[in-house]
Amino acid sequence: MRPFRIDIPQADLDDLRRRLADTRWPDELPGVGWERGVPLAHLKELAEYWRTEFDWRAAEARLNRYPQFVTEIDGATVHFLHVRSPEPDALPLLITHGWPGSVAEFLDVIGPLTDPRAHGGDPADAFHVVIPSIPGYGFSRPLTQTGWDVPRIANAWAELMRRLGYDRYVAQGGDAGSPISLVLGAIDPGSVAGVHVNMLMTFPSGDPAEIAALDEGDRERLGRLARFDQDQSGYMKIMATRPQTLAYALTDSPAGQLAWITEKFWEWTDSVKSPEDAIDRDALLTIVSIYWLTATAGSSAQFYYEGAEGVRQAVAGTPPPPVNAPVGVAVFPHDLFVPIRSFAERDYPSISHWTEFDRGGHFAALEQPDLLVEDIRVFCRTLR
Repeated sequence: MRPFRIDIPQADLDDLRRRLADTRWPDELPGVGWERGVPLAHLKELAEYWRTEFDWRAAEARLNRYPQFVTEIDGATVHFLHVRSPEPDALPLLITHGWPGSVAEFLDVIGPLTDPRAHGGDPADAFHVVIPSIPGYGFSRPLTQTGWDVPRIANAWAELMRRLGYDRYVAQGGDAGSPISLVLGAIDPGSVAGVHVNMLMTFPSGDPAEIAALDEGDRERLGRLARFDQDQSGYMKIMATRPQTLAYALTDSPAGQLAWITEKFWEWTDSVKSPEDAIDRDALLTIVSIYWLTATAGSSAQFYYEGAEGVRQAVAGTPPPPVNAPVGVAVFPHDLFVPIRSFAERDYPSISHWTEFDRGGHFAALEQPDLLVEDIRVFCRTLR
């Protein structure tokens, strides 16, 4: 394991500003708003802010406040934050991001999780926090092999925690971090004390009686799943089939990379008029900048290609690997998937904690960090 510090060359930042200034903008149909993608006026204004006002060096310095390392696991370079708590009896917690996220999602929760005493909490709730970048994402690059699907990543995380000396820990995640954490719980039952997720995909098994038993609220959730497939899953289908072709555009155009990610922050958050209703603009641009400055638009998309068959099996009702450890679920109402509890308990009978919030969306650590932290604390009190 080698210490790592983010230090983007100034020439790369200058190149980003030049490319933004030289953006070739498309036309736009009048009056369509967000219905067909990110509105032109919104993206122009956000790109200009990125070019002239956003301070990457400040974001870089904030990330560099926390100890970071890289190590080689199964042929991949794995970057991770490792922040130990000052409390000697802290519980190790492995947090995994998804797409279009990064380790930068969790900057607001690291302090409360590792040092609750300093944040008005109970020191008995402290965690040692490990936050890796998925291979092909951010500073876990370059991706040099195919086959980095959910089970392989989960196995890499088990090895990472073993190398760090943690023989008992909790896995947590949203988006891709959710299936990775759940599979980790299945493959490393001797070490994973529990799994907490803030997104859970639940699909019908194919039994008509199961659908007939749903109440009105659960039928609405099932309808949202169908609407996602029909209207919002284009990004996933492109990345799951032609990630390399997509990579050329997103790696060459920062405005294109910005639009590709901003659209998801609009659709998946508790937003009203724009993503910034739910997420700080500089936090959004920090994440977009990481994808741009590491040129990982294409390598991060490979995750969807590798996982396409697993998604098809889940949609067809194939049961997931069994997780015997306790599972906790935090449900945020504006997430892209809102789970049906009866389906969740069918797939994960060890669910012992379920919280339904009245606000928040897909990027819980950015949108509602206090709610997420407290839910993790409550779930993990039963595991200590």
